[in-house]
Amino acid sequence: MRFSWRSEWPHLLLIAAMFALGTASWSGAPDRIPMHWDLTGRPDRYGGRFEGLFAIPLLALGIYFLMRFFPRIDPGRANYDAFAHAYATVRLAIVTLMAALYGLIQLAIRGHEVRMSAAVPLLVGGLFVVVGNVMGKLRPNWFIGIRTPWTLSSKLAWTRTHRLGGRLFIVLGLLFMGFAVTQSPRLLWALAVAGGGGILGLVVYSYVLWRRDPDKTPPAGTLPA
Repeated sequence: MRFSWRSEWPHLLLIAAMFALGTASWSGAPDRIPMHWDLTGRPDRYGGRFEGLFAIPLLALGIYFLMRFFPRIDPGRANYDAFAHAYATVRLAIVTLMAALYGLIQLAIRGHEVRMSAAVPLLVGGLFVVVGNVMGKLRPNWFIGIRTPWTLSSKLAWTRTHRLGGRLFIVLGLLFMGFAVTQSPRLLWALAVAGGGGILGLVVYSYVLWRRDPDKTPPAGTLPA
């Protein structure tokens, strides 16, 4: 799979901006920086200056390079060209989420009141919606998507399971966003039920499709889509 500057510059720009902002904030940052918040939006863990300013940028950089490296070692590497745009979208969505979370931490450092209990579910919900919209375009691989023994052994199971999984992700994303706005405990229960039930349902669904597929393939021999 070939990468181009045209597809990579948004990722690199966001990561570079995080490092630049962390460097610029070093001298004025407090010694203790909030790193985690409970469900009510109150900080429940603090980190030092280096962790608070550079942990997320470093993590984003590490994830970026890992996702660049995965296609090189994937047994289904030949399929990546078939879903290059979807893969780039997922990678950019993850980096964007981390950059947005870092921006919230920067606002908190500067004394601004940030409702993390609303902002974080809203951002996570947005990620789920984006991923859900491109999930049906993913092709068999070993690193991203709904990877059960049956989706990796049947193109039919892979394709249909990911189409259904994409709808599930969108529903979960909307529930996250709804919780961000309403802070309703009922939506948390709905998220738990929809998430747990949906995952179990997708596993069973992939198995049923695999059983019906006359053209099964060995998992280690995933072929180009």
